[in-house]
Amino acid sequence: MTKTTLVPVSARTLLLLLIASALAFTQSKPRARDLGVPFDGQPGPLNAITDVKGVEVGHATLISGSEKLKVGEGPVRTGVTAILPRGKESKDAVFGGWFTLNGNGEMTGTTWVEDSGFVDGPIMITNTHSVGAVRDAVIAWKVKRGQPDMEGYWWSLPVVAETWDGYLNDINGFHVKPEHVFHALDTAHGGPVEEGNVGGGTGMICRAVTPSASSCSATTATVSSYALPECP
Repeated sequence: MTKTTLVPVSARTLLLLLIASALAFTQSKPRARDLGVPFDGQPGPLNAITDVKGVEVGHATLISGSEKLKVGEGPVRTGVTAILPRGKESKDAVFGGWFTLNGNGEMTGTTWVEDSGFVDGPIMITNTHSVGAVRDAVIAWKVKRGQPDMEGYWWSLPVVAETWDGYLNDINGFHVKPEHVFHALDTAHGGPVEEGNVGGGTGMICRAVTPSASSCSATTATVSSYALPECP
């Protein structure tokens, strides 16, 4: 005769189990290469931007509400993504450049990037109407950490790029706050990168399909790996 014993499980333990299950499900989702899409090149070990040594990525994801749009309340489908080319602890700039694909995309800090050829600090992604708020929060984050640039100057022209999530998100409700920016920056990490409906890609759509946030990398003959923060 088989005896069955029921073991009490606390709410906290159950929550942790559910989170672990959700993460396992997310990480097991097939990517384009897994489905046989013939991309050129050979990806790095993680096929992510973090294959480049030192790169860290963090997200703050805001999802709430499912009722009819009410400005200031929701629904909310937005967030912030932080990409730190040399990690949180480095003051060193990296070489950088930019271009415009269709003339309809806001990005702060580009004048300095074009003039100097450097990106000095994190690269941020958020919704169109929160670009200014995120820019100011990045400056506040750097001031709080007491970090001048690599030449000792106390100034900052953050690079913040926009994604339009106004169809799914209460974009005029201005739900992205400084604490969300701080969270994305403080939790940025190397290793596997969270993908899908996260961070600045949370509310993105393309022809009724959610493109969301993704990452990839490709090895080259001259550099250990080359990566893009937003890959198709």
